[in-house]
Amino acid sequence: MINRSVKRFLLGLWCLALGAAAAAGPPARLYLGADLSYVNEIEDCGGQLREGGMVRDAFDILHAHGANIVRVRLWNNATWTRYSNLEDVKKTLRRTRAAGMESLLDFHYSDDWADGGKQIIPAAWANITDEDALAQALYSYTYDTLIALDKDGLMPQWVQVGNETNGDLLGRADWDGGHVTNWPRNAKLFNAGIRAVRDAGKQSSIQPRVMLHVAQPENVEPWFAAASQAGVTGFDLIGISYYSKWSKYSIAGLGAVIKRLRARYNADVVVVETAYPWTLESVDSLNNILGEDSLIPGYPATPDGQKRYLVDLTQTIVDNGGIGTVYWEPAWISTQCKTRWGEGSSWENATLFSFRRHNEPTPAIDFFRHPYRQ
Repeated sequence: MINRSVKRFLLGLWCLALGAAAAAGPPARLYLGADLSYVNEIEDCGGQLREGGMVRDAFDILHAHGANIVRVRLWNNATWTRYSNLEDVKKTLRRTRAAGMESLLDFHYSDDWADGGKQIIPAAWANITDEDALAQALYSYTYDTLIALDKDGLMPQWVQVGNETNGDLLGRADWDGGHVTNWPRNAKLFNAGIRAVRDAGKQSSIQPRVMLHVAQPENVEPWFAAASQAGVTGFDLIGISYYSKWSKYSIAGLGAVIKRLRARYNADVVVVETAYPWTLESVDSLNNILGEDSLIPGYPATPDGQKRYLVDLTQTIVDNGGIGTVYWEPAWISTQCKTRWGEGSSWENATLFSFRRHNEPTPAIDFFRHPYRQ
């Protein structure tokens, strides 16, 4: 017979094995959503989405097809547009909550687009040269913004501290191209942003999870290795942008990166930006950003090809321990409004709505509710 102490020892091993299996298993919840930052502007420009011939709300359509999270960008003080400021973000967050979805707030920490190629410091902070003072400015802005949202009952569930921050956060125009990241400075700024989210969460019934976001999977592992070595800590989520046009990695290669990230860091991984064209045609005079150079063999620029891309991509994410996919700007349909680039949309061929069918959903909209193997 096995004595009592041995039984306790074996029971402990069994419990540890169960715990390890659970840790390595599929996510408890799969987050599938979209960046809807353009919707308010599109509607003000007269754009309408339809389903079954009826004009319907973009948030309601996506939620009805299984979306459960909405991403929205925030610029500091974009004087060139009246959108993606705090009031516009509040409107998007209210619509998100009304539709029954969670939210992800994306701080760009810039007055314009921040991305993998540029991180331009807001004009209000441009003359701050002391790194501690700059970190305090970033902290105060992040904290005050979240407190303001919470007072209106709009605290997001997730917060991005920066958008596609491949280079230095709060960079300079002449830093783009060949600049070597100043990691002691960078770490100070990221940790200030992370701390601000944590401190704001202490004042709320919602404690947001913190995401750090890098563009293209080939850049993610080196970036997080350098960030960790520099002392960046306290993040919960690793966000990745994946567009075949700008990445050397296949979908399988992306999956391998996700698997290694999950093994190395105590953080969940999300492909927080992706998109794929359902046609190479255009309905306006603006050139589409995602053209033939964005296609992957086996996934033609057709409605079915777009859907298969999203289903296969998401299944690969799940298979390798990731917890979700966020589609970038599925409702950026063409309108008569003019932007800095011209009239219309540069993205209408990569939306989840077909201009051939009066902006009815493409089949890919059902990638949100596909029965993924978990």
